[in-house]
Amino acid sequence: MAASYWRGKRVLVTGGAGFLGAGLCHALVGLGARVTALDAMMPDGGANPANLEGAGVLLVRGDLRDAELHSLAQGCDVLFNMAAQTSHMGGQRDPVADIGINAVAQVRLIQVMREVAPKAAVVHASTRQFYGRPQYLPVDEKHQVNPPDANGVSKWAGEQYWLLESRVHGRPVVSLRLTNCYGPRLRIKDARQTFLGIWLRRVIENEPFEVWGGEQLRDLAYLDDVVDAFLRAAEQAAAPQVMGQVFNLGGSPPIRLIDLADRLIAANNGVGSYENKEFPADRAQIDIGSYAADDRAFRAATGWWPRTDIDEGLRLSLEWYRARLGDYL
Repeated sequence: MAASYWRGKRVLVTGGAGFLGAGLCHALVGLGARVTALDAMMPDGGANPANLEGAGVLLVRGDLRDAELHSLAQGCDVLFNMAAQTSHMGGQRDPVADIGINAVAQVRLIQVMREVAPKAAVVHASTRQFYGRPQYLPVDEKHQVNPPDANGVSKWAGEQYWLLESRVHGRPVVSLRLTNCYGPRLRIKDARQTFLGIWLRRVIENEPFEVWGGEQLRDLAYLDDVVDAFLRAAEQAAAPQVMGQVFNLGGSPPIRLIDLADRLIAANNGVGSYENKEFPADRAQIDIGSYAADDRAFRAATGWWPRTDIDEGLRLSLEWYRARLGDYL
């Protein structure tokens, strides 16, 4: 990360009060950027006012679908586009609202940015969800796109609109397809953001958590490493090897969920327990099985690599929430 690049830059972070958005906000302010965070603060999402405590950013409460965006985007140098409806089951239950947030609102934002910030770099938070059940591991960017649920379809559309903006209008756009991310500021009161959220809560409260299946592989990415990736992507967004590209972003080496459960308990000084259960019927239909990202393309293009191993990441996460549990329940 180049502090000189960020000093004085005007940055807009959509979804800025959420888990990853807030992590970016804190890092950007530390690098000297002037940051505005836009967030709808939906109760079912990952936004939390506590996430931006001490960040020194301007938080604007607004929904991408109807907020006044021109004044927020005016003169923006970089847009980190983190706002999305991320719930798989939410998308299945209400696909129209899902499309409204993840696709239609993205087109609205694109049009505004074209008018008032035509040269701004954009880093779009995307997802490995597009690939569906992997045909091979690790999954590279050439893997077939086969979204397993409505949420995957809407987010695929949103990403494609941004890539189109890069191809047609020459805007520096980078899309990062994320794996399961975790760390401080994650929603932990339930499993709406990721299964690991509720696991963290249960372990801290010394209550058993549930492991569905258990043999599935996941390559979890710790917050600090994900933030580093987004910053690098923005700094190099206009470079020929980065501009207009889609990159997978992985994390620690793949681990079985059952082993992850054991490592979480070990990180909690051996305190905790879990029940191994079959997948609920409604979840089993959209489960993708094992996943591991091949992110060599992004590493080669930007020099990024994940620095936080799974044991350290789990320990740091537990430490964070123990001190702030009331803010996240």
